[in-house]
Amino acid sequence: MSWQLAAFAILALALAGGFWWYERSRPDARIVALVGTLAAFAALGRIAFAALPNVKPTSDIVLIAGYALGGGPGFAVGAIAGLASNFFFGQGPWTPWQMAAWGVTGVVGAGLALICRGRPIGRWPLAIVCCICGFAFTAVQDAGDWITYSDHSLAQLGVYVGQGLGFDAIYAGSCLVFALAFGPALLRSIQRFTKRLEITWLAPGSSVAPVLVVAVALVGTAAVAGGARTPTARGATDVLQRPVDYLRHAQNADGGFGGQAGQPSSALFAGWAALGLQSAGVRLQSVDRGPGLIAYVERAAGAADAGSIERNILVASAAGLSATDFGGHNLVAMLRAKFDHDGSVGNAVNLTAFGILALRAAGIAVPARTDAWLLAEQDHDGGFGFAGRGGASDVDDTGAVLETLASLPGSRAAEVRARAIAYVRRQQDRDGGFPSQPGEGSNAQSTAWAVQGLDAAGVNPAAVHRAGGRSPLAYLQSLIGRDGAIAYARGQDQTPVWVTGEALMALAGKPLPLAPLPAPTPEPARTPKSTATAAGAGTGEWAVVGAVVETATRTVAAFRALI
Repeated sequence: MSWQLAAFAILALALAGGFWWYERSRPDARIVALVGTLAAFAALGRIAFAALPNVKPTSDIVLIAGYALGGGPGFAVGAIAGLASNFFFGQGPWTPWQMAAWGVTGVVGAGLALICRGRPIGRWPLAIVCCICGFAFTAVQDAGDWITYSDHSLAQLGVYVGQGLGFDAIYAGSCLVFALAFGPALLRSIQRFTKRLEITWLAPGSSVAPVLVVAVALVGTAAVAGGARTPTARGATDVLQRPVDYLRHAQNADGGFGGQAGQPSSALFAGWAALGLQSAGVRLQSVDRGPGLIAYVERAAGAADAGSIERNILVASAAGLSATDFGGHNLVAMLRAKFDHDGSVGNAVNLTAFGILALRAAGIAVPARTDAWLLAEQDHDGGFGFAGRGGASDVDDTGAVLETLASLPGSRAAEVRARAIAYVRRQQDRDGGFPSQPGEGSNAQSTAWAVQGLDAAGVNPAAVHRAGGRSPLAYLQSLIGRDGAIAYARGQDQTPVWVTGEALMALAGKPLPLAPLPAPTPEPARTPKSTATAAGAGTGEWAVVGAVVETATRTVAAFRALI
């Protein structure tokens, strides 16, 4: 076998192994979309600067993607960027070398995140690593040219490396400059976007996504006993009613919700709106514009990504419906198939935490290995991050994990819980709110997850504030607009339906999982009135009677919610 064939065989195996590693993690569909977007961005960065030889931001983008998303996604971003950009520059024997080198750059980014162990990386350290990786990338290309085109002598290796040093230095220098210019901002953007996908997201967490974030009685009892307040106890009648009215107004004719009033419906927004409304005491079956909210969520219940399944189970259980037959789908079986052998869901803290909450909501015992996996992912600073131990901790994921720890017994769980509470408290800003990442400024969704985590852990959020500052509840209330929508942050009102739904749970003092509301009390039969009496009653009198009945009904419902 020739040098060229041997090298290509090794590269092919390495690339196949990298993509197998990425696919084995079974990434969420939205993470796949994010990887594709970043790969396109990295390829475009190479194409946009084609007129400037060896001045490219591609290595920076790939390394930062690996830092934010992990090794598998980072490898995929780099390898795909190399392949895609060469449809513009031309494919050739150099393509596998570029794919492999940029793929490894993404893995190096993930390794850098592990080294930082949750501490934010500075602008200069990030730029220096990008510079080193940029030089290493060009050195690999020099070696590839030597293998492909020379007689493979050491003298020829020296020629190839020597001739390329100037171009290599230019590329490394451009990596340094680009990283100094936009590196930290890009890193924060990817991390924030990922969390919103899985939790508020991804999840979002990823969350949120999300996202993505339920033995309901155990969690509810622990939260109340530990200081979680009902809406009435928090004096939040108007505070809750205005956001509730906003969400009701924002419901679309198909029964679902968009990111804001008037936008097309999405299962993501509809799910979080449902949980927010239910936490404020609104029966989901009564949110009945068009076919109704529950009918809309049921129609979308076939989504196969873990975050959607978890959210749908939480909604179904909150509505008092079976998660094993929701819209014709066995959501519990679908979720169980998402758990890996190590107990995690996709090796992600966010998805695993919400998987635990969803199983509890459905009344299913959580495997011991799942609880153990989550406890072991705590970072040295006490927090939890989307990417797991060694990545950057954040308030959103730590708050979600605290909700899962509410009913977990044992000294190990108690120790993890105490350190996570301390981490959350350290992140609070003077305005009372919490940032997603330290130094980013407060936002409503991170604050909501902090409040819910503290509530679940038995800490009264109303008593959590920095010296001279406000409580997180006061911060959330300050973001309620005239129309009742809750802004994401000062001057930022993106996806108000999503934000309002999540913030309502915090304002109502209802951490996940949410217990079903009691069934409405049947209205007693009325004694028929004589024709004369009915005829003599004015419409104004009946309006007063109707108002009294409505007020009494709401009072009874609130009292039943208290007990």
